[in-house]
Amino acid sequence: MSEPLTAEGLEVSTAETARALAEEAAQVVDVREPYERGAGHIAGTRHIAMNELAGEAGTLDPERPVIFQCRVGGRSLMAAQALRQAGFDAYSMAGGVLQWAGEGRPLAPDGGRVADH
Repeated sequence: MSEPLTAEGLEVSTAETARALAEEAAQVVDVREPYERGAGHIAGTRHIAMNELAGEAGTLDPERPVIFQCRVGGRSLMAAQALRQAGFDAYSMAGGVLQWAGEGRPLAPDGGRVADH
């Protein structure tokens, strides 16, 4: 069994997100726009654009933690706050995919990049 998330507050690090993905300890959701995701995304994440989150929240497992990620962490923080209010164990990946890529972590597909916003 995987370790629970150890975050205090709403944000988790890129390292904790990578661990959660590897251990399937959380649902990781990319809330960026489709063109941003198409340019490059974190493998193993699910895509629900921010403007679709309210309608798609029911497709998330309320029994599992969820980590939201976006380009720099602003949209994902709003998503985490909203889902916390709805009863989810929700977090935001601090620094977003820009920090993820800046740390040398891979983006899919091969050659993926962080799209301009």
